[in-house]
Amino acid sequence: MGNTPERTYASHISVNLTNRRLSHFEGARQVNIYPVGVGKQATPTPTGNYSVIEKIMHPGGMLGTRWIGISIPGGNYGIHGTNNPSSIGGYVSNGCIRMHNHDVEVLFPKVHIGMPVKIETIMANPGDKPGAQQSGKLTHTVQAGESLWEISRRYGKDLAQLIQANNIQNPDVIYPGQIITIPS
Repeated sequence: MGNTPERTYASHISVNLTNRRLSHFEGARQVNIYPVGVGKQATPTPTGNYSVIEKIMHPGGMLGTRWIGISIPGGNYGIHGTNNPSSIGGYVSNGCIRMHNHDVEVLFPKVHIGMPVKIETIMANPGDKPGAQQSGKLTHTVQAGESLWEISRRYGKDLAQLIQANNIQNPDVIYPGQIITIPS
């Protein structure tokens, strides 16, 4: 009977690990964007192209109210709610993608088995180098694994100066690709 045409999906999920955001698309149109918590440095969220393999309502415990299993080889990875909402926005998990329970409850019915999930790291300004000059200001582009404390020591600045100059709410939550202004 000939070749079967490749199945195309009207919906897909894209996760940007750099800014810790999950986007839901219907075709080329972005329908929703959600803040997420992702894998910490020791247990990063694997990048790549995957698909949804499982959906569970009320998985319980730290998984919050919904579990969406992903086809990442070598582990049990998924997109799920959390019983720790303050972890959203950080590099905090063992590789899973955490969402606020109310957000994963909105996403869950729109997800189907086989739906594509793309997980990637997109740098804010890939050409930026540490210590670059931008608009006459000295800036630093955060690299993977760096802490705000390391950056403050590198430039001989007080940590409080960096926090104030960049309006940083939580000094433990910075991400690769983030541009830090170095105060003069």
